[in-house]
Amino acid sequence: MKIPQGYNHKIINTTSVSHVCKLKKSIYGLKQASRSWFNKFSTTLLSHGYKQSKFDYSLFTKGTNSNFIALLVYVDDIVIASPSNDVISHTKILLQKYFRLKDLVDLKFFLGLEFSKSKEGIFMCQRHYTMSIFEDCGMLGCKPSSIPMESNLKLTTKSGTKLLDPEKYRRLIGRLLYLTISRPDICFTVHKLSQFVSNPYTDHMNAANMLLRYLKHTAGQGILFKANSDTRLHAYVDADWGSYQDSRKSTTGFCVFLGNSLISWKSKRQQTVSKSSAEAEYRAISFVSSEITWLRNLLTDFNINTPFASVYCDNKATIHIASNPTFHERTKHLEINLHFIRDKVTKGVIKLIHVRRYHQLADVFTKALPKNAFLGIISKMAIDNIFLPS
Repeated sequence: MKIPQGYNHKIINTTSVSHVCKLKKSIYGLKQASRSWFNKFSTTLLSHGYKQSKFDYSLFTKGTNSNFIALLVYVDDIVIASPSNDVISHTKILLQKYFRLKDLVDLKFFLGLEFSKSKEGIFMCQRHYTMSIFEDCGMLGCKPSSIPMESNLKLTTKSGTKLLDPEKYRRLIGRLLYLTISRPDICFTVHKLSQFVSNPYTDHMNAANMLLRYLKHTAGQGILFKANSDTRLHAYVDADWGSYQDSRKSTTGFCVFLGNSLISWKSKRQQTVSKSSAEAEYRAISFVSSEITWLRNLLTDFNINTPFASVYCDNKATIHIASNPTFHERTKHLEINLHFIRDKVTKGVIKLIHVRRYHQLADVFTKALPKNAFLGIISKMAIDNIFLPS
């Protein structure tokens, strides 16, 4: 649903050349335009009983069970979701009293994302956006690749020779970063390549071209949010100790599931150097705990209460440190804010569970994997491609 802009200005029609038109108020081109729109819209909804989320201010909810409805706002674009079509129709009528609406009916496109609904659930991808990247780079005829990055590739700040046109690399990485919204399989590769945008070299560009070849092979791949999924919250977290050749900092990677549906993922370089693999894993668990805390709070806006979240880690020493505060000698050099994970474990909000290394799904967010390992993990993460022939 889209709201045409310009509702609060006045235009005087006249045929006399001696008169001029004076705008009482205009929001076009002003820095506060989006803020004015949002204030008007939020005030309207709040006056009719809607609740604004404290964990995502663009989310508004109302009702429970079959009468529940959620509105997600981005400037003048609105997504409305509810189990009842009658509730959606009533909301549209309400909004039409205050705004001029353009109803786009079922959700199919939103901010470059493509949606397809079926009995199995809702499928989200960015196929059209991916094809536009190929056209921009002139790679429509490239040879497909089955993996996004070679598993034994070691990139440094000066790998190869300096690029003559670094803007081309920066523009490509910028577009690929937006593609990671629906493509967790390329999250690590794009994160790795983004570290070199300030001063790219030929090896960095070659790795980016291989990623484009992988996207050519999987252009229609995306996330399937399954309709029969439960509301159990669980996460896989891992860290690759000292993986950065230049700084020896570690990489944090995690993925969070709501039932069988993947809802959050991240690949991120840690800000400090860890003195051991256990410390790197401990930092990673602390990072994913913050994400889980936010997700648990956000889910309450959808009337979903999760008593605890299971976190799967493949490092037993890290689990012992997080569960037992007596390991003082090993952790006294760590920042205090990292230890809030112990409070979460003590309160039962997070349960740490050991998982064998070959069952660790977060490996795909911390390192480049061989073909069989990469495809095996991707197959377990509700990643699908509805454009492939059945």
